[in-house]
Amino acid sequence: MNNESSLIPRILVVEDEVIVSADLQDQLIKLGYQVAGSAVAGEEAITKANDLKPDLVLMDIMLKGQMDGIEAAKQIRDQLRVPVIFLTANSNDSVLERAKISEPFGYLLKPFDQRSLKSNIEMALYKARIDREREDLIRQLQEALSQVKTLSGLLPICAWCKNVRDDQGYWMRVEEYIQEHSDAKFSHGLCPECAHTHFGAEPVSAPTPPPA
Repeated sequence: MNNESSLIPRILVVEDEVIVSADLQDQLIKLGYQVAGSAVAGEEAITKANDLKPDLVLMDIMLKGQMDGIEAAKQIRDQLRVPVIFLTANSNDSVLERAKISEPFGYLLKPFDQRSLKSNIEMALYKARIDREREDLIRQLQEALSQVKTLSGLLPICAWCKNVRDDQGYWMRVEEYIQEHSDAKFSHGLCPECAHTHFGAEPVSAPTPPPA
């Protein structure tokens, strides 16, 4: 598959009426989409969604068999996070309330025209992309936060040697403790006072603090 064709959204059609499914697939092709595949039952829809990894699923709510479109859509969303648009001729409020549980990205009442079909598909794909970007950003922030270490609370320190005691009761140099509990790194040197006192270096006057 070339780069151009890989950018065309791939759509899985789940419809148990053969003529309706064929017409819907024909409309999708005319609108410039790829038909990833088709299914006629809920269980088959889940299997094909996992195998084909479509960008979107058009799901008829009233499917033949033990699993209806609502349950199939819920499992597809839970397993793959693929957006689902429901297709139905039933505008009953109880059906709509059940459909909400699977978090559909759209709801088309039959019969629908190409304009409604395209607008719902484009909106669903856009919302799905935004959701993925937001999830990726949240994951990146969580990973970044997990790498940030902070120091807080009471830290016992020896008044003579200045070693500190960790949570397990072991004493260590303060720079070792800070490096273990933060992202700080140390570079050793001599302050002017120590250089003068211990090595006879010429004293260096402290810089004048900036005005308040």
